[in-house]
Amino acid sequence: MARDVRSGPATAAVSDGARQRPRARYLPIAEHGLIGDLHTVALVGTDGTIDWYCCPRFDAPSVFASVLDAERGGVFRISPDYEGWSSKQLYLPDTNILITRFLMPRGVGEVQDFMPPPSTVESAHRHRMIRRVLAVRGDMRFVVDVAPRFDYARARHEVALTPHGAHFYSPGLELSLSTRCPIEIVDGDVRACVTLRAGETAAFVLERIEPGQLPVPYSDADIAAAFDSTAQFWRRWLRRSRYAGRWREMVHRSALTLKLLTYAPTGAIVAAPTTSLPEVLGGARNWDYRYTWMRDSAFTLYALLRLGFTEEAGAFMNWLEGRVRDAAARESGPLQIMYGIDGREDLPEEELSHLEGYMGSAPVRIGNGAATQLQLDIYGELMDSLYLCNKYGLPVYHDGWIEVTRTLEWLMGHWDQPDEGIWETRGGRRDYTHSRLMCWVAVERAIRIARQRGLPCDIPRWSTVRDRIYRQIMERGWHPSLRAFVQHYDTDVLDASVLLMPLCKFVAPTDPRWISTLDAIAAELVSDSLVYRYNVDASPDGLAGREATFSMCSFWWVEALTRAGRLDEARLAFEKMLGYANHVGLYSEEIGPTGEQLGNFPQAFTHLALISAAYNLDRQLG
Repeated sequence: MARDVRSGPATAAVSDGARQRPRARYLPIAEHGLIGDLHTVALVGTDGTIDWYCCPRFDAPSVFASVLDAERGGVFRISPDYEGWSSKQLYLPDTNILITRFLMPRGVGEVQDFMPPPSTVESAHRHRMIRRVLAVRGDMRFVVDVAPRFDYARARHEVALTPHGAHFYSPGLELSLSTRCPIEIVDGDVRACVTLRAGETAAFVLERIEPGQLPVPYSDADIAAAFDSTAQFWRRWLRRSRYAGRWREMVHRSALTLKLLTYAPTGAIVAAPTTSLPEVLGGARNWDYRYTWMRDSAFTLYALLRLGFTEEAGAFMNWLEGRVRDAAARESGPLQIMYGIDGREDLPEEELSHLEGYMGSAPVRIGNGAATQLQLDIYGELMDSLYLCNKYGLPVYHDGWIEVTRTLEWLMGHWDQPDEGIWETRGGRRDYTHSRLMCWVAVERAIRIARQRGLPCDIPRWSTVRDRIYRQIMERGWHPSLRAFVQHYDTDVLDASVLLMPLCKFVAPTDPRWISTLDAIAAELVSDSLVYRYNVDASPDGLAGREATFSMCSFWWVEALTRAGRLDEARLAFEKMLGYANHVGLYSEEIGPTGEQLGNFPQAFTHLALISAAYNLDRQLG
């Protein structure tokens, strides 16, 4: 076997001898599609480059990360060996199989990218990434570069040719590349040049293997069978959806995306599959979102249950109940705001100074220091999740109820204190209106569940606490001269998080106080349907730089308008937001001033909010 050992950490640029369309150092964030196998995902650029992939799970160290460093990060690139081509990207309908088409006068080719989900007959999931290349019209020549950079480009690797492809060795992870095409080793990486006639295909399969295992050969029939079974898996899953409204295609794409962001072994859903994609280019607001936030629970369950995906909702509920049990067993007080997808609590934050960041937007961070913050709103989201599950046929059982009531007892003794709030600011604790709102939700939903099910609780005392929180919000969260609910007590700063007030039934959607709040938010935080979280200048958050509009808040805005009966405004705002989706219907965290997508991509919260807004707007339109 031929073997090539890298001389040091992955710092060299990938060889670029192919005559291809000049690639900008960084594609726009939105110029990507997503594939995955319910353990991890890969970002696939419209130029045929996989520039983000972690193996074997979402929060594992990266194998390809050129989205965070064009030279050092590592890529898996398949592109035509010609100049003057253009590309289009789409999903095979009702699936998460991504197709990138290359068009030029001399012919048309495409790359079909997919990752088969776990099979019940597999002894160990090998995380296969299959890239099938097809000549549609004319003779097509493709160049393939496989240049992994293990452990966020910190680990050295070796590569050896095998009878069926190549074998990459690194500490802690080994990958095989299986192909029937001739390949060569170039500077520690693998390159292939493939010429195909119309109708011919070639395949490249990258998969994890255990030490001592050899790459497995794949025939054309094997690849075709994997393609068909993967398509059938996604279509069977999507057929369970009950949504048949006006925006079926966008709602179903959001549902498919949420399923991709689900970690099958535990049912947890990551906030986003990427880290450190910037909220503003050149800024420092770059965070690792490959974890599960407690507050996502209510929105996740609401969206999935509304669409009919009770199995996923039940799995996520089991994950949430596990976190409550862990906290009760330790008797350590509050829950964490986020956890690892496996339930772990320790998420230390560190900076990777050897990576330059997307378009030079350092720092690149892994881990998330906000995990240790106090954010009291998570209890509201937890109890709302239990309430929704109970309502839709997934009841909480006795043992779970006892643990939940212990958690609620802690909250009733600690709700009236400052915290860091929903936006995880690092400028000190405050009496955030949204945090108090969700404390009210926690107690209110617990009372509802207890009454509906006849479960044991001290309803008179719980009702007293609920009413105290309500009166405090109405007295201190309300600004009389501004005629609006504000970000935190003793301020006149507005905040988009209060848009949840009518959504969680704290205030009637046509209450005069709420209507005047809606108008105040429209005047200060809304820019042509796009919504800012808050005014950073008026409310310093301890972080450097500015931020763009927050897509989740824009969908909250749509739903608030809907519930207020302002349907024409709501529908126009919703249609405008749909126009900001990328070419395959995906959203990042934020939208910049010229419509560019910014922040981690794709973001689960945005897709959850889209589903909720579409469902409720469609219902109100009749």
